[in-house]
Amino acid sequence: MTEITRSRVGVNTYLAPQGSLADALTLEKLQQEVETSIKNAENQLIIDLNNVPTLSSQVLEFLLTWQDQLLPKGGSLTIVNANLVNLDVLKITELSSYINIVSRSETESVYQKPALQNKRLGDLLIEQQLVTAENVDKALQLQSATGKRMGAILIEKNWVSEADMLKTLSLQLGIPYIHLRPGIWDPSISNVVAKDTQQRLQFLPLFKIHKNLVIATSDPQNLNAFDELKQSTGCTIKPVLAKTEEIVRQFKDSMEGDVNIDEYLTELEEDFEVIEEAFPDDYSAIDEMSSGSPVVNLVNALIQRSIRDGASDIHIEPSRTKCRVRFRLDGILYEVMTPAAEMHPAIVSRLKVMANLDIAERRLPQDGRIQVNTQGRTVDLRLSTLPGIFGEKIVLRVLDKNQSLLDIDKLAMSASNQATFIKLLKRSHGLILVTGPTGSGKTTTLYAAINYLNSIEKSIVTIEDPVEYQVDIVNQNQVKEMIGLSFAKILKHVLRQDPDIIMVGEIRERETAEIAVQAALTGHLVLSTLHTNESTGAITRLIEMGIEPYLLSSSLIGVVAQRLLRTVCQECKTSYLASPEELIRYNWQQQGQVRLSKGRGCPQCYDSGYKGRVAIHETLYVDAPLQKLMVNNPNQESLKEYVKTSGMKTLFADGIDRVLQGKTTLEEVSRVIVSE
Repeated sequence: MTEITRSRVGVNTYLAPQGSLADALTLEKLQQEVETSIKNAENQLIIDLNNVPTLSSQVLEFLLTWQDQLLPKGGSLTIVNANLVNLDVLKITELSSYINIVSRSETESVYQKPALQNKRLGDLLIEQQLVTAENVDKALQLQSATGKRMGAILIEKNWVSEADMLKTLSLQLGIPYIHLRPGIWDPSISNVVAKDTQQRLQFLPLFKIHKNLVIATSDPQNLNAFDELKQSTGCTIKPVLAKTEEIVRQFKDSMEGDVNIDEYLTELEEDFEVIEEAFPDDYSAIDEMSSGSPVVNLVNALIQRSIRDGASDIHIEPSRTKCRVRFRLDGILYEVMTPAAEMHPAIVSRLKVMANLDIAERRLPQDGRIQVNTQGRTVDLRLSTLPGIFGEKIVLRVLDKNQSLLDIDKLAMSASNQATFIKLLKRSHGLILVTGPTGSGKTTTLYAAINYLNSIEKSIVTIEDPVEYQVDIVNQNQVKEMIGLSFAKILKHVLRQDPDIIMVGEIRERETAEIAVQAALTGHLVLSTLHTNESTGAITRLIEMGIEPYLLSSSLIGVVAQRLLRTVCQECKTSYLASPEELIRYNWQQQGQVRLSKGRGCPQCYDSGYKGRVAIHETLYVDAPLQKLMVNNPNQESLKEYVKTSGMKTLFADGIDRVLQGKTTLEEVSRVIVSE
């Protein structure tokens, strides 16, 4: 039974709740007792929290309201016997500065606020003997070169612990530093900001009191994040310092079992259909299939959101306690959802049904294909399952033809690279290779080339694994290794089909390479891909496969190497002047002041500062001098010497040009390409 013990000592009225104030009945009873006391002019109220384990945002709002009611009457509100966790809560929410708090023992978990706000962070760290002056000087130099905050640099270099850094920031900024543990945050307001926003900005909402939102963060100077939160919630943001690992741990705990289905279901649009068969007219509406199933709706909404956000892949991964859903955006994986582990088998089964796979087979990997119709277009999804210790991992490759760049003018090649590439495509015969690692856009470049060459006067045949995009007039063929239909076998038969142009999805082994070279020598234009780091690597790779150098020199006419760089987000783009070190390193001294661009981070780019990608290229045209070099079985060093003398623009140089154009950053170029 709900109890509020009431007693009177002189002019003081004691109210002692028995049990959690998170219980609606207990809180309502306490509210009635306080209102009765104020009505009876009992204006010196003391609330005993001895038997109250935790406080909620609603309780804290009531405490402020009661204090506001008592002060004009000459009264006051006093809190006594709060436990250590509740004392911390009263301090970080600043109620302790407005309401009288009498505690049994002073807590030390909230770092106190001294008057040191005018001192520099480096000086404070040195005074406390946490770092040396030499460390601070080095950090300042790195700060000037990279633009990172000095505190982040000191932590990255392990010159100071994150806890010591946050305590020092607490001294400098006058912001409390706390140890996150159960009771220090209110679970009832955990959804005041979307979970993906909390994860992206790395903060945890603690309490919401009227129009004040108290959050835990390890970056108290991230003003852009605070502005975003203020705009989305309409609240004044009051940060509290906490270690990153504690914030992440508490966030994950709050997400346990939280599927957040409502967020996805509310975004599900009505124009989403699954195409059950490969025939273009055989459509089945989602509404007819779902029968109200939340798992069906969840899967449909996930697919629709991935298409809307421009994701290239959807990863659905099981673990011991949860299922993790991640989208690959611009080559980087972002976690978007963590359903409970119990939901994973149902999600896998639903996807297998959509792909016409065996839902009872959980021991072997399976591959399938799903077609969906949404937002007025048809999108292909390539499904792959892989059994693991916690269940089957699912990866869906999103093949959205509307988002693909199947036009040579949209490949964003530089003028010189595009001119060389078109010159190669206009040749009547020969072998053209596109090189780069997995995910560098090689297939997209090949499709753009096929579209450029496509006409009713030419016979174009492709050999692919798998066929990703369907192109009119072009004869496309699917490799089926399970029945022995390999690249080499199809290629042999294709040569009997009177083709003008042949596209081989990938040269993987010697037999395919030999047939491709022979086809190029016998009057066909052959386009293919190869996994090498630079354009000259294609020459040495084919020779290593067993192609005779004299045959290669006669058949190979050009190589295009490429990479994909993330581009600066246009929503949060800002500019800055290149540092003196950067001017020297990249030989920009003669250009005066060089202005570069970067992204601050915003909701549009998942706080990464990047949105979208652009390709960079190096185009190697096989001329007479290079043919002579190839005949002599050249090594990589001699080929690199040739590149230097030929004046060919390298991948790195093309990337630096994109930096100077403000399209990407030096950090992104260095991440993707080893600097020269």
